[in-house]
Amino acid sequence: MESSNDLKWRKQSLKPIETMSSLASKLVTEENENSKKNSWRRAIEPFISSLSRTNPQPLCYSHHGWKTRIYPDIVKANLGHTLLRHPRFSSLQPLWDLHLLNLRTSESEAVGILRVHHSLGDGISLMSLLLACTRQTNDPLALPTIPVKKKQEEKDDDRWFWRIMFMFWSLFQVFRNTLVDVFMIIVTTLFLQDTQNPLKGPPGALFNPRRIVYRTVSLDDIKLVKNAVKTTINDVALGFTQAGLSRYINRIHVGNNKDEGAIEKDKKDNLPKKIRLRSTLVFNLIQSAGIKALADMMEKDSEAKWGICVGYVLLPFTIALRDDPLDYVRDAKATIDRKKRSFEAIFTSTIVELTLKLFGVKNNVSHNGVLLVGPLEEIDFYGHPLAFLAPGAYGQPHASLSFEKSYTSYVDKMAIVLSVDEGTIPNPHQVCEDMVESLRLIKDAVVTRGLA
Repeated sequence: MESSNDLKWRKQSLKPIETMSSLASKLVTEENENSKKNSWRRAIEPFISSLSRTNPQPLCYSHHGWKTRIYPDIVKANLGHTLLRHPRFSSLQPLWDLHLLNLRTSESEAVGILRVHHSLGDGISLMSLLLACTRQTNDPLALPTIPVKKKQEEKDDDRWFWRIMFMFWSLFQVFRNTLVDVFMIIVTTLFLQDTQNPLKGPPGALFNPRRIVYRTVSLDDIKLVKNAVKTTINDVALGFTQAGLSRYINRIHVGNNKDEGAIEKDKKDNLPKKIRLRSTLVFNLIQSAGIKALADMMEKDSEAKWGICVGYVLLPFTIALRDDPLDYVRDAKATIDRKKRSFEAIFTSTIVELTLKLFGVKNNVSHNGVLLVGPLEEIDFYGHPLAFLAPGAYGQPHASLSFEKSYTSYVDKMAIVLSVDEGTIPNPHQVCEDMVESLRLIKDAVVTRGLA
């Protein structure tokens, strides 16, 4: 994985996991126990021969940055008391691997990459399991704290008639929205494709090599916009993503030969008309066991709920150049509020599974994404303080999917991780830069108008 800033280890980067069955018995560990010169790299990676039986394979990964040098012996010793006590991580041929690199970057002194086959769990469950192996930096015995949504207090008033009417209206909206959304999922699965755009890959893009890049932005900036517009962090994330992708696509249509100044001065909308660009947003349909339950499972051999049950929501992206940057956030809020009044995610899981069985891998959307909530305080991984946390996924069963994104909060930062097909998106760093710049413009609009 590369940072968009100055992470320069391309030649030393990890080789992709070999997924062909003929290479199933190959080990990817490259450490020479007799050579201390290469001690900066050590792969804790048992047999991955069963990491995949087919090509391609869906994988989850987590990129960690540490504030100090990593000591592999300490990590290996602690894994035996935590992660390896989980039944799915202790088989003879585990479907996971962990790479530790004492390689300094602009944000950390060392980095680590944990790759896990998606069959072991969904992203939220795997994230919770990883965090269950960590402790708070200021309190070595305390587990990380994950923010939870506060329940709204029920108002005790006499307007019972209007509450009943609102309840019936809400039920009608949910029923209507669910019918429309399920219909759109079905026609999208069968034939309704996104219009051709710079983010949409050709058939077979799933099998192409992937480039993974990331950027970290200020979570305080996102909260500033959230409070000003009276929305949520998810709405702001979707808003600056729509703005960034609009800038990027417009840049492609203007021409890469123009410099930034020329693009900024060009007020003409160069975007194609009636562009259809959609994303699938992944949801966990079952409540995660939680960090404490998973920590107890590893320490005390207790039981904890575990499984994979995810649904998808089809999000239409507004690709346009707005005079008011805050309009991107308002559009995102309207879209997400509309999706909250629907049971679309419950039905999509069954529809996608049935489609895979009947028609094989099909995909008619340009990209997908996931939003994860990270710890509120700084954490240690076996005594190594974390500088950033940037998880993501790739290899999802979509034939032409060339662009996957994830967002994860950690203390006062949010990591934006992109996994792209380089043949479709040759400059993924520019996509990151456009998203970061869009967030800056949205924040500046809030500050300039005195909304903060």
